[in-house]
Amino acid sequence: MEMSLARIAALVEGEVRGDPETLIRAAAPFDSADEAAVTFADKPALLKRIDECRAGAVVVPRTFDQPAAASLIRTDNPRLAFARIMELFYPRQRSFSGISPMAAIGRRFACGIDVVIGPGAFIGENVIIGNRVVIHPNAYIGDRVRIADDTEVYPNVSVLEGCIIGSRVILNAGTVIGSDGFGFTPDGIRHHKIPQVGIVQIDDDVEIGACNTIDRATFGRTWIQEGVKTDNHVHIAHNVTVGAHSIIVAKVGIAGSATIGKHVTIAGQAGIGGHIHIGDGAIVGPQAGVTRTVAPGHIVSGTPEMPHRLWLRVQQVIPRLPELKKQVAELEKRLKSLEAIGDDADA
Repeated sequence: MEMSLARIAALVEGEVRGDPETLIRAAAPFDSADEAAVTFADKPALLKRIDECRAGAVVVPRTFDQPAAASLIRTDNPRLAFARIMELFYPRQRSFSGISPMAAIGRRFACGIDVVIGPGAFIGENVIIGNRVVIHPNAYIGDRVRIADDTEVYPNVSVLEGCIIGSRVILNAGTVIGSDGFGFTPDGIRHHKIPQVGIVQIDDDVEIGACNTIDRATFGRTWIQEGVKTDNHVHIAHNVTVGAHSIIVAKVGIAGSATIGKHVTIAGQAGIGGHIHIGDGAIVGPQAGVTRTVAPGHIVSGTPEMPHRLWLRVQQVIPRLPELKKQVAELEKRLKSLEAIGDDADA
């Protein structure tokens, strides 16, 4: 593909500084881009080195007004603009199209236009699929599942019975949607399974990473709201609600019936306890163990969770604990000696 700088700038609502007829054939990283490529710089460290860049064009913040050897595209959000440019030069390629005769499709299946179903995919009964949905090879779509327009289900994904998937959703490889929640009740000897009869509902514009597990509700729904993005290896238990546009990083575990607010960030390997609430805009630090409700906008870290600034101070103290223990022992010894002297004087 070859595209003029003027056309690229128009597509990302940017402003060209330089030759608008410069032809661009690729998108590349800052340090390896050549004269036929476009790159981006949005951090001060890269903007200071912009004259070192050999790219044909650099996407920069609209406020950047320094002279540069390369042509510039000035935008409000260079990183977002560059992501859109990458989509132009590196569109997704598929090795299959249409509905494969090697797919197994159940009764009363309904789908929209331009649907793609790969070989080895299984579609259950009473499934409804919207327009331009792509089901990759070896995916499993259970009975009564509904999938809305422009959603993509990657290989070896399982969407189990009755679950609802919105529009423009991406389910990455190996993910399971609608597995049974972890519900058991003991009788003193054995653990008896509690039937899990709810569903998982995933709203529009959600991306679920590879090898996620999102459990169906005991009753009602486990609900992933609009625009949520999860990394790989995330577990979301039964009856959890994740609020719109939240980010959940790799290896996070969220226990049953927790509610996550809107625009929340949960960093890698954090654990969220059951039946607690994380308020809108909160940030949970990496490997944090959250056992209590977190107020909106708060930042917590550590196990058990505490305000992030306090956690930073605690981390400074921990390496000194052996030394502090030794000092306390010495002080106790001196205190006992002074007490003994006082006792002798009283006698």
